[in-house]
Amino acid sequence: MSISNITVFMPSVLTLIGIPGLESVQCWIGIPFCVIYLIAMIGNSILLIIIKSERSLHEPMYIFIGMLGVTDIALATTIMPKMLGIFWFHVPEIYFDSCLLQMWLIHSFQCIESGILLAMALDRYVAICYPLRHSTIFTYQLVTQIGAVVTLRAAILVAPCLVLIKCRFQFYHTTIISHSYCEHMAIVKLAAENVRVNKIYGLFVAFTVAGFDLTFITLSYIQIFFTVFRLPQKEARWKAFNTCIAHICVFLQFYFLAFFSFFTHRFGAHVPPYIHILFSSLYLLVPPFLNPLVYGAKTKQIRIHVVKMLCS
Repeated sequence: MSISNITVFMPSVLTLIGIPGLESVQCWIGIPFCVIYLIAMIGNSILLIIIKSERSLHEPMYIFIGMLGVTDIALATTIMPKMLGIFWFHVPEIYFDSCLLQMWLIHSFQCIESGILLAMALDRYVAICYPLRHSTIFTYQLVTQIGAVVTLRAAILVAPCLVLIKCRFQFYHTTIISHSYCEHMAIVKLAAENVRVNKIYGLFVAFTVAGFDLTFITLSYIQIFFTVFRLPQKEARWKAFNTCIAHICVFLQFYFLAFFSFFTHRFGAHVPPYIHILFSSLYLLVPPFLNPLVYGAKTKQIRIHVVKMLCS
């Protein structure tokens, strides 16, 4: 039997089924997802308004928090409208090229967020370990350059994933994606041709970004803790440590969910599909939801301005 008789040739439309095994209750699952999305939008928007309007917050740490807020809004908005369309309005179809675009945006924003978290860790490292040199090292020009480099790195690294799918694959086993959004491996698994190159490059991007960023984040905080514990005054130690707690919480929840989703997609054959897809979806929605809450609660300057804005 020829390959054309058992496969689909260059499909123009794909179908996202949402959460496999939970199709009958997806309309109810969409409610908490929508609430999380709305809180993420409101929280990050408030953060951006405060950071933009308060000149006292025009410092590298708060600018990085603002960059993180913009990335979170973009990431959540990339997936949530289509996901709610599947859950509530039973519109699972998506054009093939639109699916590839969504995939590229999702993974690019993930890489950007990881890069911003690394920049924030390095900013805290210099601020605590070399406080007298912080203002001369982390200038506005450097912060702008970091933002540009992080964005370009993500776009350039993720773009070949899109090109490899578009140019290498012509035949597909099916047009049905067992996922609630267009994820790289979920699309690659549809192909009826050799996918080894795509899998290898996907692993390369994941370990290049997460491995590089997480290594330097860890080293930065090891140095920070050594410096903090050597401070003579207990109050100074607590103040320095307290400024890092919010960042540590954000790092842990981001990378924990990222690695769980990554390894489950490749090696978690025994994990029920609905568990995997639920965690994969939450992985993209929980950081935008938690980041403004964590920074609003743990960062004194932001907390003060939030209270002022609400009272006024």
